[in-house]
Amino acid sequence: MRSDIVPGGIFPDYELPDHTGKLRKLSELQGEDPLILTLARGHYCPKEHQQHLELAAFYPKIAVAYTQIATIATDDHHTLQEFRASVGAQWTFLSDPDRIVQKDLDIQEYTDAEHNPMIPHTLVLKPGLVVYSIHNGYWFWGRPSIADLWRDLRAVTSEIRPDWDLSAPGLREAWNAGDFSHFHGWNRQASTEARSKV
Repeated sequence: MRSDIVPGGIFPDYELPDHTGKLRKLSELQGEDPLILTLARGHYCPKEHQQHLELAAFYPKIAVAYTQIATIATDDHHTLQEFRASVGAQWTFLSDPDRIVQKDLDIQEYTDAEHNPMIPHTLVLKPGLVVYSIHNGYWFWGRPSIADLWRDLRAVTSEIRPDWDLSAPGLREAWNAGDFSHFHGWNRQASTEARSKV
């Protein structure tokens, strides 16, 4: 992969059509949350189906944990829809048949001239598309297990959420004073209520 795509680096904010045909940017999909990003070979690959079936089963936990997930595949629009439906995914799939991501990141799987896919990768990104971890999935065991993702996401979330430990000094005092800026979800609610009063 391109030499600047390393832990601590910034992942490119690609804009690609999603499974409905709407152009979407990764930063829009991520928002202020951690993002699991899979760079997938596509619908033809049984390894992709196995990984994405596991992610689909894990998705309820991803959703309640204020974490986002997205998949980029080299499939065309129709095949991408079939891929997404076949694994029961509820998250956004992005279509890249022109291999924009493959070429930009220098991850062509040159051992497969028939399909010309990307070398599969799974990344965990902190807010701002900051790379936390990169897993190379050319071989299936290189892909992160759910336990691997859980460990990565625990570390990321504890780093980015000031209210990770409610016993941290000053948090109770801030809450009691009505300062919700350190409390995820409450910070947005407080700013919305403040704007509505103006």
